[in-house]
Amino acid sequence: MAIEFDSQLNLSHPGVVSTRFWHPVESGKLQCDLCPRACKLSEGQRGLCFVRARIDDEIVLTSYGRSSGFAVDPIEKKPLNHFFPGSSVLSFGTAGCNLACKFCQNWDISKSREMDTLMSLATPERIAGRAKSLACKSVAYTYNDPVIFHEYAIDTALACKEVGVFSVAVSAGYVCQKPREEFYSVMDAVNIDLKSFSEQFYYQITGAHLQPVLDTLLYIKHETDVWLEITTLLIPGFNDSDRELNEMTQWVFEKLGTDVPVHFTAFHPDYKMLSQSKTPPETLTRARDIALTNGLVYAYCGNVHDSVGGSSYCAHCKKIVIERDWYLLKQYNLTESGGCQNCGAQFHGRFDGVI
Repeated sequence: MAIEFDSQLNLSHPGVVSTRFWHPVESGKLQCDLCPRACKLSEGQRGLCFVRARIDDEIVLTSYGRSSGFAVDPIEKKPLNHFFPGSSVLSFGTAGCNLACKFCQNWDISKSREMDTLMSLATPERIAGRAKSLACKSVAYTYNDPVIFHEYAIDTALACKEVGVFSVAVSAGYVCQKPREEFYSVMDAVNIDLKSFSEQFYYQITGAHLQPVLDTLLYIKHETDVWLEITTLLIPGFNDSDRELNEMTQWVFEKLGTDVPVHFTAFHPDYKMLSQSKTPPETLTRARDIALTNGLVYAYCGNVHDSVGGSSYCAHCKKIVIERDWYLLKQYNLTESGGCQNCGAQFHGRFDGVI
């Protein structure tokens, strides 16, 4: 799939860099091999993601160094509850996205064409240095999906590594095998947005497919050392049935294991689903209960005030190890190595004893 014809783009434009994941196909077109959309582009066309385009007979990235904005957040906002809890993260993204979610809650960034002309120049080295100077333990590639600014994200992650800053990807996981391997080789943690456990939902609501996302989850968990957490935004009547939540959490238990944290977050009307009702807190509690019943030991209710559903508990003694109120940490009962202070059992994640 391709969108618009841009005759003004050229290789001298700021933010335009060459890429590697593409090949020529029939009728003289070039196919982008970054994600399963496999956009086939004529000269001057952009892919559905908007930031990858064909210029001078190659596919280029047009958003290198062009950030849509920066913010210092608590790591719990990504959400990551088991990756250096209480630490700060420098968050940024770019324009564009390779999914077409009708409920997109960052649509003003990910779907905006105007945003591409408003972005400031931020080199990987400047981002890494700024994160360090702000005492951020990590940099998060977020707001839109970082897989589409693959080259920029990787170079930034390498620059961060040079100064001792971690890299966190917040992604829908919709990416092909080879770029996936390259991308996650430099990431330290990821939250994958598992939109649903229904192919119909993926196709009709996001314009994508479920299986590539499941493949990404399996790859991260079993073939990398990247810390993995999962988020599902629950939309009433679309992906919040007991049946689907059972199927999803049973799959996580069987294929990924008991120790992968899952987050259930509340939908609010946005973008092309303004008439849809928001998610009641009881739905998040029900989803969390289903996950726990199916054997997952870390399940959370997100973006609502719920100290019970937002807190972390020891899988062995059931005591609170991290008490949260929204993104605020209250009790912190972990040893430096991540052991429960009450019983000594290991609490899975990445910790250093500093909050």
